[in-house]
Amino acid sequence: MTTSNDPEPRPKRVSELPSTMRPLKTVRQRMDDGIAEAYERMGIEGVRPRFSMAVMFLDDRDMSIRDLAERCGVTHSAMSQSVSAMRKAGLVESEPGADARSRVISLTARGKEVAAVFWREWYATEAAVREVATEAGVDLDEIAAGMDAALDRESFADRVLRHLGAIDG
Repeated sequence: MTTSNDPEPRPKRVSELPSTMRPLKTVRQRMDDGIAEAYERMGIEGVRPRFSMAVMFLDDRDMSIRDLAERCGVTHSAMSQSVSAMRKAGLVESEPGADARSRVISLTARGKEVAAVFWREWYATEAAVREVATEAGVDLDEIAAGMDAALDRESFADRVLRHLGAIDG
């Protein structure tokens, strides 16, 4: 159903919708793809960039999926899926935990080798991101702080609802 305020014709796919965030998402994806390419060029195959934090934290100690998810700032479900993929990639192994519902995750020998690379890669990636931002003439910390301050003045939900009122009104 279209309303009088809807653009005609309606977009048929996400790439046709207006999106202020899409260019940033595209740049982020290019960077993630670059990290994956760097892994391949270093001979680390079958390993996704999203595994790096979990492998790095497991380098400190074995832990449950729940603890690992909390440390990495993701949901238990997301970490459970990552652990399954990391197990298939030969990075981790698991054993029963304190109760029947928990598993303790630990690095394999391959996982420990990769962890050493991930620690170095994390800081190299941060340096590369800062370098790209500097070349682009932007200060990502300044941009984030400015946007965060704007959201302190008015929440994003309130802004969306205000704009919806302007569209509906």
